[in-house]
Amino acid sequence: MLEEFIRLAHVIGATVLLGTGAGIAFFMVMARRTENPALIAHVSGTVVIADTVFTATAAIVQPVTGYMLASIIGWPLTEGWVFLSLLLYVFTGLFWLPVVWIQIRLRNIARQAATDNTPLPEQWFFLYRIWFACGFPAFFAVIGIFWLMLMKPDIPLWN
Repeated sequence: MLEEFIRLAHVIGATVLLGTGAGIAFFMVMARRTENPALIAHVSGTVVIADTVFTATAAIVQPVTGYMLASIIGWPLTEGWVFLSLLLYVFTGLFWLPVVWIQIRLRNIARQAATDNTPLPEQWFFLYRIWFACGFPAFFAVIGIFWLMLMKPDIPLWN
């Protein structure tokens, strides 16, 4: 019973990570298309909250439940697919952490432009392009983790 509960928590955490990430990306892209600083400030404010509440929480739950599952089932962390999943998780985090900072900056810059009743400055667009570019490797790494978790391929890492 404990294993099933932990497995459910792990799957829900993975779903929240993927779903929140995809939702955040969609809403930020749609808001950006308007080039309306007030709308972008509002949407990016919501995005920062969502990343804090959902993504950060799930990012903590995932390694905890993953470790618990591996321990209960008897999978060593050096098992090929488990180890690669962990590497991809760290890789994803290396893209996510700067993205959080960029989202906060995007929100703040858009708020200032809305307050000043001016268009978004070039700095906003520069940071947005970095934010956008960081999403692709992180997204595909998460897809890779999903694949590894579902398929559990036999991947020998050491002889």
